[in-house]
Amino acid sequence: MLSSNLSQRVRIARSRFMNTIIFGLLLGLAGCIQPLYAPSANGRSLVAEMQAIRIEPIPDRLGHYVENELIFAFNGTGSSPPPKYRLVVTLRERMATPVINTFTGLAEAGDVNVDAEYSLLPIAGGSVPIASGNVTQFVVYDRTSQRLSNVRAARDAEIRNAKVLADQIRTRIAAALATSSD
Repeated sequence: MLSSNLSQRVRIARSRFMNTIIFGLLLGLAGCIQPLYAPSANGRSLVAEMQAIRIEPIPDRLGHYVENELIFAFNGTGSSPPPKYRLVVTLRERMATPVINTFTGLAEAGDVNVDAEYSLLPIAGGSVPIASGNVTQFVVYDRTSQRLSNVRAARDAEIRNAKVLADQIRTRIAAALATSSD
């Protein structure tokens, strides 16, 4: 009885000790995290910096969808501050029908793959990009025997791709602007 009581006290003491260690580590790490949209040390607002991005025209229908999503993602307010940066986006789209019904010989599913290459450049000149990278996204959609349904489903897949691509590009550029020292 005495030994079980002692072992229970030891377990409680270990648990409290481990909780104290974990709490101390978490408290120490709390100062290392900076919210993405918080003002930076030099007083710049990330939201204002993102509103000052001009998106260069992107060709084709998918480019139109991505461009509109980027305009809304960077500056959904409708204001037009003077641009400080320009964003150049190049898209490459591939469509495929990976699932074929062996009984009918018709495609049952299709997918739309999009690769986006982006570069954020200063408007004042300079060829060194502030942020650049590649984003890849794909969406799968169902196909039927009706042609118009397939066309509309493929277009909906393009629109879904555009939204995700714009969101990924916006997040990467926001992180780059938040960590830049300019």
